[in-house]
Formats: sequence, C-alpha cells, structure tokens
Amino acid sequence: MTDVTLLPTAVPPRTTAEEDPWWRSAVVYQVYPQSFADADGDGIGDLRGISQHLDHLEELGVDVIWLSPIYASPGDDNGYDISDYQQIDPIYGTLDDFDQLLADIHSRGMKLVMDLVVNHTSDEHPWFVESASGPDSPKRDWYWWRAPREGFAGGEPGAEPNNWGSFFSGSAWQYDQSSGEYFLHLFSRKQPDLNWENPEVRGAVYDMMNWWLDRGVDGFRMDVVNLLSKVPSLPDGVVAPGALYGDGFPFYAQGPRIHEFLQEMHERVFGHREGAFLTVGEMPGVTVEDAQLFTDPSRREVDMVFQFEHVGLDHGPGGKWDPRSASVRDLKESFARWQDGLAEAGWNSLYWNNHDQPRVVSRFGDDGEHWRESATALATVLHLQRGTPYIYQGEEIGMTNMPFADITGFRDIESLNHYAEAVQLRGVAPDAVLAALRIMSRDNARTPFQWAAEPNAGFTTAEPWIPVNPNFDRINADAQRRDPKSVFAYYQALVALRHSERAISHGSFQLLLREHPTVFAYLRTLEARQVLVLANLVGTAATYELPEAEAWEDAEPVLGNIGANVPRVDGRLGPWEAQVFVRDAR
Repeated sequence: MTDVTLLPTAVPPRTTAEEDPWWRSAVVYQVYPQSFADADGDGIGDLRGISQHLDHLEELGVDVIWLSPIYASPGDDNGYDISDYQQIDPIYGTLDDFDQLLADIHSRGMKLVMDLVVNHTSDEHPWFVESASGPDSPKRDWYWWRAPREGFAGGEPGAEPNNWGSFFSGSAWQYDQSSGEYFLHLFSRKQPDLNWENPEVRGAVYDMMNWWLDRGVDGFRMDVVNLLSKVPSLPDGVVAPGALYGDGFPFYAQGPRIHEFLQEMHERVFGHREGAFLTVGEMPGVTVEDAQLFTDPSRREVDMVFQFEHVGLDHGPGGKWDPRSASVRDLKESFARWQDGLAEAGWNSLYWNNHDQPRVVSRFGDDGEHWRESATALATVLHLQRGTPYIYQGEEIGMTNMPFADITGFRDIESLNHYAEAVQLRGVAPDAVLAALRIMSRDNARTPFQWAAEPNAGFTTAEPWIPVNPNFDRINADAQRRDPKSVFAYYQALVALRHSERAISHGSFQLLLREHPTVFAYLRTLEARQVLVLANLVGTAATYELPEAEAWEDAEPVLGNIGANVPRVDGRLGPWEAQVFVRDAR
C-alpha cells in the first residue's frame, strides 16, 4: 500500500443520473474569486484566473465549482453586498469572461453553481436607491423601513425601531436623515434587508435566478436563506447579560413563511425545467428537525443545507470571539446527530471550511508537527460520510490560518467591526482581541491561494489585496501536485473513492466507538457492501476495541494516510492516523 491509496480491485459502477440526482455522488469545490488567481495583474483574483487553473480542479477530480459572488458590488462585504445581480463586477471581468469560464467548466465535465445572496442587497442597488428616495416610492416596501420608537427623535440612542443587533456589530438599524425613518440591515449598514413579504420582491428574485439558469449555470448556493422570512411586527429580542443589543434571531430565522417562500422559489425557478439542479441553503442556527423539512425531496425546497452546529463547538460562552477547544467526542456526536437525523429523508452537506470559517487544519487539527497527517485525517472523516462533500480552495493542499501581525493585516468587515467595538466600547485589551481574531477571523480563509514557491505565492504579480501566508514556500499546489504523498494526492484519492464506491455515496451511516475520546469510527453499508472508516484525531497513539473485529480481519484496505505498509484492523492507530477498509459481508 502506498502512503495515499490502494483502491478496491472491483467496485460497483458509479450511480447514473437516472437512478439518483447527480449531486449525491458529487464533490463540490468552492472558489473565492478574489483570492484564487489573478490573471490581469491588479492584485485581485478574477474569472480568467480561474479559467487558467481549471487543470488543478480537474486533476483533483471535483464535479462542481461553486463561485462566491462575482456580481457588481461596492465591496463593503467582499461581494456579498450586490448592486446588480446580472452584471459581473469589473474587478472579476465581464459577462463574456463568465460565459467562457462556464463553457470551459462544462467542457471538462464539471458543473458551475452560483452564489445567491437575496436576504439583502447593497444600498447602492437601484432597488434600494429607489426605495430610499422617499416614503412614497413604489419600492419603499421592498425593504424594511420603520419609524423611530414613539417618544424618541430619529437618530438618537434608543430610537431604533427595535433592539436587534447586527451580525457585524452595532445596531441592525440605520437612520435615514432625509425621510426620518430607519431601515433594517442584519449585516453591514450597506446591506439593507429585502422585504420578502412583498410578492414583487420575490418575483424579481425569481426572474433573476431564471436568467442565470437560462445562461447555463447548474444551481445555487443560497446565502443565509433561512433568514428571508421575518416576523412582520419585528419585536424586541431578549438582551443577554453584558450584551449591547437584543437577540432578534428567534424573529428572523426560520420565520413564519420560510417554507412557503422556498417552495414558491422551487416552483417558479426549477419546477418547469428538466434535469436536476443543485440547491444548497446556508442556514445559521438551523436544527436537525428544521433540516428534515427543508431537505425532504417531497417538499421541494432545497437539496441540502449548510448547518453550523459542528463549527460552533469551539465557540466559548462569549460566542465566536471567545474560542475554546472542541473535543473529538463532541465533533463526532454532532456529525452523527446530523447523519442519523437526515437518514430517512433529506441530505447532508459536508464541510470543514468555507469563506467564513478559519482553516480546519489550524482549527481542529495540528498545523505544526502533524500538519499533513491531521489535514488528511480530518478530510477522511468528513468525505466518507453520507452527504455531498465541499472542499474550500486551499483545503486540498492543507493551507493554514494566517499569522496576522496586527490589525492592519485584516480586511474583513466583521473582524474590523468587532475589533473596534471590543476595544473602543468594551475596553478589551487590543492584544486579547487580536488573539481571538487570529484564531477565528474569516480572513484566515481569504488569504491568496498558494500556487507556487514564487513571489506572492504565484497568485499575482502585483501587491495582493490581502497579505499572503508566509508559509507558501513549503505549502503550495505546484509542489504537491508533483508529490504522490502530498495532501493534494490524498484528496484526489478521497474524491476518487467517493466516485467509485457506491456504499460511500449511497450507503447508510453508523457511528462506532461512540464513547472513545479520540477515535472517530463509523460504518457505511449498502446491501452487502461495507466500508469501515477509522481515524485517530489527536497527536498521540490510540487503541480501540472494534465490535465484531474478527469480521474485518481479511478486509481490504483502500485508503491510509500514514506509512507504506498495508494496515490491518488491529486495534491500534498512530497519531492522526486514518484507515479505510472495505468488505463484502455476504
């Protein structure tokens, strides 16, 4: 057995589109265009840069490319504040560049999924410009406008229509001097929330989605889509001890009409089309019970959801910016709860990383002594579960968190707002705030892709828009694509195994060794075919006692991340060691 893979000698054929939706056996790769590859030398990634690196993604073996927003945007929240849904932002290129990229992707047998951001727009979108022109505007109720609280003058403290706080710090309300009213923004003040109670808003969104599907895209990742429906009265939220604002989450997450809106979207956008499209809804705070409804195919809402339970396990009592360690037991319990909850109806999305999360090898792994082993072990336990795996750019080469020297290296609005609020309003020591930012900031995921041991990691010939991680000289795609023992080679083997082994793409899931403190073990079963996954997720050796271990004595090893010897199911795992076996239980 090599350090990377020994595939089964005989496996069932890959699932056909007629048997199941294509995305059940697919692997999705997320591209953050601003940081992927710069073709025009301005320090910012672009569409032609993506086109120039499709060989990398084809070699990896992924089936779908998901693009973070490339629409026209002022860039207040790195493109998630959209001013025109049907134009490409000039920093990324043109619609012609997009059409060429889409054609190049399709010619390689891959699909393209767009990011759909319709909880809010930019305040520079023509819809909002018209809405803000005055209370008599025909688009006034396309957004959430409210008068100041009774007894208060607009713009003064306490005058906000309710006490909700924004995800990006501060109040969720922005005062408009010209009309004397406030508008709601759950995120940046430059991201006013659309009022989905208005059928004209919904119709305009559906028209836009159809426009992109007509252009040839293969689906949508839907940003914070469970926040579309608000309780119309917008009541005050509970103020937790020490908090500056009330918690509005119960009144805008999984709101009263959310299922109606998603079913209407499916009917108006996808219902008249042939073939299967991928729809994944990002849903902060969603529960297993919620997801059972959202992803049940008979309800025709979304195919899968991004849930946040496992990436919240290292949040301390103070939330995201109060990080703590997450135990292996907690991680596997969380994953198993979602596997079991969506076993009968629905489907899981599987991810460690995305543009909003710090790098997994630094977060839940060991980016020092056991960098390669922990990167590949974590990949193993994720990719072989039931669901569709997502790889975030750089994850496949083990990119790590960025060692930011000071606040000047950060670009993310959430991180910068938190720093300002914590230091200026709460009086927290700057070094303490920086320590948390280095661990949890979204900018850890947004540093440029490390292509080669060249200036700026081969990302650009200019000054990059955000600093490059200094470890690019040893962690880069060029070196790894030539190394059969690399993290990249291991990811290739994982993707290939999902494609070839139907028990992985379609089998049931059973958690094993539930109480073991460090070993994540589970069984995938499809008829007589079984796949055993074992991984020790700490930096010391572990022993385990597998139920019915004798049944696995002659099992075939198909994947292992450590050593050149063929492993056996022998009750021992080295530090960060992962092993995968298959057997026919007939």
